[in-house]
Amino acid sequence: MDKIELNLSRLLDTFISKIPTLLLALATLLIGFWLIKFLIRFLNNHLNKGKIDTSLSNFLISILKVILYVLLLVTVASTLGIETTSFVAILGAAGLAVGLALQGSLSNFAGGVLILLFKPFKVGHFISSSNSVEGTVLKIDILYTTLKAKNGTTLYAPNGPLANAVINNVSDNETRMQEYSIGISYNANIDTARKVILNTLANDPAVLKEPAPVVLVASLGDNSVNLTIRSWSANSDYWPTYHRNFQLIKEALDQNKIGIPYPQREIHIIPANTDLPG
Repeated sequence: MDKIELNLSRLLDTFISKIPTLLLALATLLIGFWLIKFLIRFLNNHLNKGKIDTSLSNFLISILKVILYVLLLVTVASTLGIETTSFVAILGAAGLAVGLALQGSLSNFAGGVLILLFKPFKVGHFISSSNSVEGTVLKIDILYTTLKAKNGTTLYAPNGPLANAVINNVSDNETRMQEYSIGISYNANIDTARKVILNTLANDPAVLKEPAPVVLVASLGDNSVNLTIRSWSANSDYWPTYHRNFQLIKEALDQNKIGIPYPQREIHIIPANTDLPG
């Protein structure tokens, strides 16, 4: 009985001596929770005011929240006198293992962060990239970008390779240039052909006056004088204007008897009794 009372007395003395430490740990835990909530609320408001993409801000806030809570628990454990060195080492080893296992996903995550921060393209833009990704952007997530291809299929492009590729953003500007290549006969007058083409483009209200359309001699081909025609329209009118004027230019050239020649070859027939050169 005396032994039990002695053990209880020692246990009570130990508990009493630990009360300041327990109170300090509890205070640290409560203050830490309050500070984390305040910091998360502050960052969330700041990111929203900065017009950061919602999916990116939510993901970053979630990652930060986990890190802060882990650090708080480690701090409280250290305050209670619990050895945290091995615990930190285990967390580091686990983080390394997860990082190696998710190497590709982490690359996509980093690419997603860069895309959402710097915005080389947005939802609704039509893009093509140097790694053969092409389509209209439907959604930008942390790991993948979803696009609709020209043929109507859905593409899921990993953000890692996409962020490191050269992006051609067709929709980023309000205007876009149409370029046509048309060959006319060597017998045709180039100035006349130029006037016919420019008049055709001038009659289309979708073609912008500034920059003004131009018709240039691009090359002298085997069968034709090759012209390059450049005009500008609103980005949203690009394809209708392009196809419409291709047809109208051809019809206008036909009406003005300016031929668009077929590929041709000159054949020289040498009689059998004719001496060959040399």
